[in-house]
Amino acid sequence: MRYAFLRFPGFLDKAVTLSYDDGRPADERLVAVMNAHGLKGTFNLNSFRLDDALSDRVKNLYLPTGNEIAVHGFYHLPLTNVADSAVLNDIITDRKSLESLSGRIVNGMAYANGSVNAHVTDLVRACGIIYSRTTVSTHGFSIPENWLLWNPTCHHNDPRLFELAEAFVGIGTPPAWYYDLSGPKLFYLWGHSYEFDNDGNWDRIEKFAGMVGGRSDIWYATNREIYSYVSAFNSLIFSADGGIVYNPTVTELYTEFYGRKVIIPAGSTAALPTH
Repeated sequence: MRYAFLRFPGFLDKAVTLSYDDGRPADERLVAVMNAHGLKGTFNLNSFRLDDALSDRVKNLYLPTGNEIAVHGFYHLPLTNVADSAVLNDIITDRKSLESLSGRIVNGMAYANGSVNAHVTDLVRACGIIYSRTTVSTHGFSIPENWLLWNPTCHHNDPRLFELAEAFVGIGTPPAWYYDLSGPKLFYLWGHSYEFDNDGNWDRIEKFAGMVGGRSDIWYATNREIYSYVSAFNSLIFSADGGIVYNPTVTELYTEFYGRKVIIPAGSTAALPTH
């Protein structure tokens, strides 16, 4: 049996994504830092707070610069501590509000207060959410197996932030003979932009952006772009001997196969090289 290995667009094997909560005014400064270094991310919003200022940020700050908006609960409820009906209402109402404002499908999420358990993930799935971020740091760079329990690498105030960033950018492309079964590496940073004001440490995100941003060997993507690309790759259909592959999605996919780079066009069948 032959195996194809996931690569991000452009045959890259590293990606960076950010996730910031609550939709506060400090997001404007954060987006400016991200733009300066080519970073992208997802802003998780409580639409109960949708005043004119936040509406303006959605229309003119987040979306035009290639970022994503996602659910954070209409009332920012701790979902493990309220009735099922409250969980469903908090998510669906937030989705409807954000979709009405943006004119886009909004089906990503971050758990308010990191409040989640197995039952909550069932309710979240029933609301049409396809991925949701926790607040549990992995201090690693793996792609999640359960997208509704998407654990980030770390918070921006984590004492290991720069150690991890240095390790991440130092990861090189494996040689042709080496197959890394753990797959490509993902650095996922999260937080709240107002924390930079409260803690007086905007230098942390500026230093991080300077370390990981603007590099040709990293894919910069929103949470949904990461989810969508990996899900598309996992939808590939292989022949019995693994030598033929069909891409049933609308996404062009990239793979390494016996050290050779192969592009699998959307909706196409491709032959994979022999050993």
